Amino acid sequence: MPDDPLMTGCMRAWLREATEPGDADTRLFAKLIAARDARNELALLGLQADAWRALLARHFVRARIPALPLPVVPSEHANFVHALHALLVANASSTVHPDDAHCLATIIAHACLRPDHLWRDLGLAGRDDVTWMLTRYFPTLVERNVDNLRWKKFLAAQCAISLGLEPGPAPGCPGCEDYGYCFPGQP
Repeated sequence: MPDDPLMTGCMRAWLREATEPGDADTRLFAKLIAARDARNELALLGLQADAWRALLARHFVRARIPALPLPVVPSEHANFVHALHALLVANASSTVHPDDAHCLATIIAHACLRPDHLWRDLGLAGRDDVTWMLTRYFPTLVERNVDNLRWKKFLAAQCAISLGLEPGPAPGCPGCEDYGYCFPGQP
């Protein structure tokens, strides 16, 4: 997605509305929002209307607030989304705005429902962008990834462990081109 002119243009448009366009957190949220906004998929962010309005007020004060369709989470994945969100928030850095950590946890949990690498599902340029984001917002989780697992696989495993379950794939993993690499021998 980083070479996608539609997304790049959309990100620039969001940054024009930014309170502090040079702020790293604002730039991150501009990327995440633009990846979905460029394709009329804002619901895929997973944010509720109040969290959406507050996020825009913190980072994009000049933005006309676009309507945000309610997120749709298949009922069989609702527990995963809730548990992963809770895990992320429980590991949030005290150096970031807590509401930003909540929004990012929601966006990440919903991205794990989609069938690609996490960086693509988020609209980021690559794994390094995800590593930076997670290190900034959820550093204690990053420290636990001692085997350098792919982030979606790692987050799903940590989520399962936090619930006392056997680690397994995130809901979106089976549709990924590298599913067999990450989960050899699983259907």
